Amino acid sequence: MLHALHNDALGKLILRLSVAGLMLFHGVAKLLNPGSLTWIGDTLAGQGLPSFLAYGVLLGEVVAPLMALIGWQTRIAGLLMAANMVVAIFLAHMHQLTELTSSGGWALELQGLYLFGAVALVFLGSGRMAWRPD
Repeated sequence: MLHALHNDALGKLILRLSVAGLMLFHGVAKLLNPGSLTWIGDTLAGQGLPSFLAYGVLLGEVVAPLMALIGWQTRIAGLLMAANMVVAIFLAHMHQLTELTSSGGWALELQGLYLFGAVALVFLGSGRMAWRPD
């Protein structure tokens, strides 16, 4: 019975679809609301970085998730999504890094799941159920 539950390819597919599919919603929201890119650019400029780097979020939240969803260059896609989350945490969430919610959870649970899920994709790759397995 337990042997039937051992399916690495299916597990990798579920991880890919979950992390990339949910991350893509954030990217599409930024495409539909260009003001969010302006905010990111202004925040980057406030840190002494070029504001045009804000467009990198489209790599991490649109291009990379699409790559991972189809299973093409999934390790690179995971790296791009993880880098995107590190920048997001640095720019918008550093003040919450050590905070807990009123229910006792980490204030950055969502960001942490995206970050560490993307890192898992870097190490696991796409699995067999992909357009170009790696």
